Amino acid sequence: MADSWWLFPFTIALVVGMLCPLAGTALLVQRRLFQVNLISHAVLPGLAIALFWGIEPGIGGLISGVLFALVAERMTSALPQEDRYREAVLNSVLAGSLGLGVLLIPLLGIRVDLEAVLFGDLLAAGPRELIQSLMALALIVILLAGRYRQYVYLGVDPVGAQAAGLQVTALRFLLTLVAAAAVVSAVSAVGIVLVVSLMAAPALLALPKARSLRQALLRSALWGLVLSGGGFVLAVQESINLPPGPVIGVVCMATLPLQLLRR
Repeated sequence: MADSWWLFPFTIALVVGMLCPLAGTALLVQRRLFQVNLISHAVLPGLAIALFWGIEPGIGGLISGVLFALVAERMTSALPQEDRYREAVLNSVLAGSLGLGVLLIPLLGIRVDLEAVLFGDLLAAGPRELIQSLMALALIVILLAGRYRQYVYLGVDPVGAQAAGLQVTALRFLLTLVAAAAVVSAVSAVGIVLVVSLMAAPALLALPKARSLRQALLRSALWGLVLSGGGFVLAVQESINLPPGPVIGVVCMATLPLQLLRR
């Protein structure tokens, strides 16, 4: 039994390695990947309030992440996608939500391991975290399978999709909700700060030369398995013995030259 301590953490790393790239690829195609960065930082106030009220922290983080994402969406809805002020607004909401979460911890008098929240504590994960990750993976697969054509249309021509009568707002909200669930479930693996790298790097590797969104999604999931599983195995080597979350983030960053070559 002592020799199998790595089983749950490694399984969670593999599940998160598929989950994050699927959500990241869908958001990157929609030109909304920055939303993951915002959501990942905005979950902290919800986690703090949920701990104070004694409820499931993941629920609080999910609500908080979606709420701040919708606030940012509302504030930037009138701005063009390439408007320089749009990025400034998103960054302001991101920093403000993270600051609020940090302030709530002493104000509410709760104990939160900020290092584990920010950078992950994969080795302490167990069946509960695995179930959460599997549920989030099921949600993203169901959404992308059920609304595949709509998201392809929305990614290629958002203006035309809206003119054709597609419920653009509802489709984007569903993707935001599922992305928030993915972020919350991935916090135990790589933490708030590094979850974006696991969503972005596999997507960037998968999209070049992909003939369809379906192919890009499958490729990104495979790349996510390789990066997340490889980072975990590398981190737990006796000669290295480092936290898996940051190692996975560094492995994702190390793929940048390969991403440029594939482009």
